[in-house]
Amino acid sequence: MGSGHDTVAAELARRARAAGREVHVVDVLALLPCGLGAGLRRGYQGAVRHCPWVYAGVYDLFLRPGPRPRPSGTPLARLAGDALSALVRETRADVVVPVFHLAAQLTGHLRERGALRVPSTVVVVDFAVHRQWLHPGNDLYLCMTDEAAREVRRGLGRPARAPGPVVDPAFFAGEPGAARWRDRLERHGRGRPAVLVSAGAWGAGARLPRTARLLAAHGFLPVVLCGRNERLRQALSDVPGVLTPGWVTDMPGLLHACAALVDNAAGQTAVQALAAGLPVVGYRPLPGHGAEGVRRMAGLGVSEHARDGAALLRSLARLTAAGPERERRVAAGYALFRSDALTEVVRLHD
Repeated sequence: MGSGHDTVAAELARRARAAGREVHVVDVLALLPCGLGAGLRRGYQGAVRHCPWVYAGVYDLFLRPGPRPRPSGTPLARLAGDALSALVRETRADVVVPVFHLAAQLTGHLRERGALRVPSTVVVVDFAVHRQWLHPGNDLYLCMTDEAAREVRRGLGRPARAPGPVVDPAFFAGEPGAARWRDRLERHGRGRPAVLVSAGAWGAGARLPRTARLLAAHGFLPVVLCGRNERLRQALSDVPGVLTPGWVTDMPGLLHACAALVDNAAGQTAVQALAAGLPVVGYRPLPGHGAEGVRRMAGLGVSEHARDGAALLRSLARLTAAGPERERRVAAGYALFRSDALTEVVRLHD
């Protein structure tokens, strides 16, 4: 629904084209008839921004892991079946790679029926593998962690591996943009450690202005990513000691210039920060898979989960200072990146 899935798809496509492969990127929501996909996206965005308790209920009903029976997303996904099957025939695709759970339900259903004749490899972009990612018809699951891969194998009896997150290699390097960002942050912060506060592409989060004020009042420079939410950016732009840079096109440089990330979703920004060697603190997570992902990240030791403002300040004080604790967190984050997911996709086909 958000831009994280698009970012992963774009990076996989870039790698495939660099290797001489032909790639077609398709939004599964656009394949749903009668504008249903656009309506789903608007509804999800509105719920996350304005009434997150609604999405929390949807997550509990449809997605939360556990033994209790829950409704499946397959009936909805099937509405896109004819369109996807036609695309596979037209493009003569050798493999289909879902990076969104509704697409995984669709390919699993088509593979199980024999309507999709080529393999489907699901790239799971969440730390918490919720139920709608899982369908026994898919051939292979590629996960970010060993824990997630074990859950898939246990739940489906299907092959699952853990090559790690999919991010652009630029996030490991950062330069030359980092130098420009450091100059800007120093001019604005005058020696205060810059802490990136992410609200995702939609600018969604709980009490973000309060978080920014808390950080500014305790010696940090909050750099708040408001996504495309101009109302949020305007609300923060007049807060003393807070920087709201608007839509950022050089995320690798910005991440390398900051001292830590305050994250609320355990999504793509969080794994990009890990690639950039930036400590991550989860705080006031979005409901549903955001909160579950923040807990999973902390449980793996690649981030911390701050339960309140005081805990957030303590975590940032420790992790923004040079020393062994920061180094351990950075090393744990780097360790997630093991191999190339595209290599696994190609190996399945070959």
